[in-house]
Amino acid sequence: SNMQTLSTCFVGISRLETRYFTAGMSTEEMISVDYEIFGRVQGVFFRKYTQAEGKKLGLVGWVQNTEAGTVQGQLQGPSNKVRQMQDWLKSTGSPKSQIIKAEFKNEKNVKSLDHSTFKIVRP
Repeated sequence: SNMQTLSTCFVGISRLETRYFTAGMSTEEMISVDYEIFGRVQGVFFRKYTQAEGKKLGLVGWVQNTEAGTVQGQLQGPSNKVRQMQDWLKSTGSPKSQIIKAEFKNEKNVKSLDHSTFKIVRP
C-alpha cells in the first residue's frame, strides 16, 4: 500500500543520514602540523596564496618567510582538510613558485585550536 512505501522511503533516508553523520565524525579529528617548504617560494606571493588556501579549507595557522629562503608555518584543523592543505603545499603553491620539497613535522592531535585565523607572520 501507499503507507508502506512511504515508511520504507523514510527508513532509507534516515539510514543514509546516519551513515553520512558517522563518516563525518571520523574526519572531525583535529590535528596540528608544522611545515617548511623549500624551493623558489619567496617573492612569488607564496604566503598570500597559502593564507587564502588555508582559509578556503577552514584551517587556522600561520605562514612566514625564513632567512634561509624557505616558507614555514603551522596548520591546524580537521585532519582531512589538513591533508588537502599538505598536498597543496607539496604540489601547487602559488602560480610562480617552484616547490622542491615540503617537510611536515610535529604532527599531533589537538583538542582545541591555538589560532583563531590563518595569518601571515612577518619574521
